[in-house]
Amino acid sequence: MKWFRHFLLTATAVVAAAVSAADKPVLRIGYSDWPGWTAWEIADKKGFFAKHGVDVKLEWFEYGPQMDAFAVGRIDAAGISNGDAMVLNASGARNIIIMINDYSNGNDKIVGAPGIGSIRELKGRKVGVEIGCLSHMLLMNALAKNGMTEKDVTLVNMPTHQAAQTLASGDVAAIVAWQPNSGAALELVKGSRELYTSADEPGIIYDTLAVSAESLLKHRAEWSKVVAAWYDVIDYLNDPANRDEAMKILAARVGVTPEKYATYMKGTRFLTAGEAMKIFRKADGFGSVYGSSAITDKFFVDNKIYKENVNIPRCIDPSFTRAYLKGRK
Repeated sequence: MKWFRHFLLTATAVVAAAVSAADKPVLRIGYSDWPGWTAWEIADKKGFFAKHGVDVKLEWFEYGPQMDAFAVGRIDAAGISNGDAMVLNASGARNIIIMINDYSNGNDKIVGAPGIGSIRELKGRKVGVEIGCLSHMLLMNALAKNGMTEKDVTLVNMPTHQAAQTLASGDVAAIVAWQPNSGAALELVKGSRELYTSADEPGIIYDTLAVSAESLLKHRAEWSKVVAAWYDVIDYLNDPANRDEAMKILAARVGVTPEKYATYMKGTRFLTAGEAMKIFRKADGFGSVYGSSAITDKFFVDNKIYKENVNIPRCIDPSFTRAYLKGRK
């Protein structure tokens, strides 16, 4: 009977393991060609998801199509800006920011065509921008700081990944885009120059991980593991010994040289968990993700991107980063 008991226990364990594996969710995360999101590639390639026992499927998109996929539930989470998370919430695609990857510190740029040397010189001219995205808000911020409004320029709706081609066409006096697209425009169009960047208004664009409310409700513990895997990425990036390998991983995903990709990193301010928690505090202004999101929300309503203000506190959950920090003590 001992052999039978052993067989029964073994069979029970196998069945339990199979059931557990079947119950374990596969979390689908969309990511795109911004350095703070492309860095999810490191979590995959270095085994950080596996280390924390979470099953993640990364899905690569252009940024706009990624938002569309997230809105219809094709993916469970997306690397999107805090402002675009508000846009999706306003449209009924309920999502919650659980993590702040970074803030743009120069990678979002207004690039002027040859002969254009300042924002004021754009008056009466055409500007290529993806209308309704935060690039649009960056442009409005730059115009306001120079005593201008949107009425002083003509907006040309442009998919961000076509920024370089749009500037090269000669049809616009400037484009607004983020890396690698802004850098590609500067490189392709000789004589073009930066007119204004996100470094001129730190906190205007926070890059986040936004999770659908449904997935967060069902799989909260698994998303905590994703957050832990991300902070392994931050630790990895902050170790100078990993720099060359990191640039190879990121560059391969985007299709440029490691040397070129290293230039994109300079305008992205990656955040440690401790730094992110300071930004998660509730405060007015661009120094807080709540304040920044409220300013962005007002911008979108004022510019008729959507009609009614979003309930900002419902869209942001700092508890995952807080719990991660508590677990590290």
